[in-house]
Amino acid sequence: MVHFSEDIISLSSSIIEKASKLNYRITLAESCTGGLISSSITAVPGSSNVFTCGYVTYSNHSKNRILGVPMDAIEQFGAVSDIVASAMAEGALALSKADISLSVTGIAGPKGGTKDKPVGLVFLSIAKINTDALIKKYIFAGSRDEIRRSAISAGLSLLLNQLQ
Repeated sequence: MVHFSEDIISLSSSIIEKASKLNYRITLAESCTGGLISSSITAVPGSSNVFTCGYVTYSNHSKNRILGVPMDAIEQFGAVSDIVASAMAEGALALSKADISLSVTGIAGPKGGTKDKPVGLVFLSIAKINTDALIKKYIFAGSRDEIRRSAISAGLSLLLNQLQ
């Protein structure tokens, strides 16, 4: 069983409450967090009223095949990029027919970073119907687990902010 900190559960609870009031349906597309954001939301009672589904698209192939992220975008910009993050969010939104989606892609480490894309680099994107995707770039420090926890908290905070 996954244990989430109080702040993550509090953020998830606030998201469920706000989305319920707005009658919004939420979907997620996760890469480096491996479904942990979806898990944190579904840990909250009542989440089934607003959470439609989560897509864990860890490989480039699954980003393309499931979410429709263009392979040329992945090849040109890399899986960890603003372009891919927004395509993931938009793909999840279209596929799920939700009202809002959050995507996350990043390099959690401990290996895989480069000078231009260091370990800890994370892109989050929010997509809503009839609006341009919002994209945020972060560089988190710490261990793999700490980077993933930071990405979860940042993603939930961004999602809650976009529901305000």
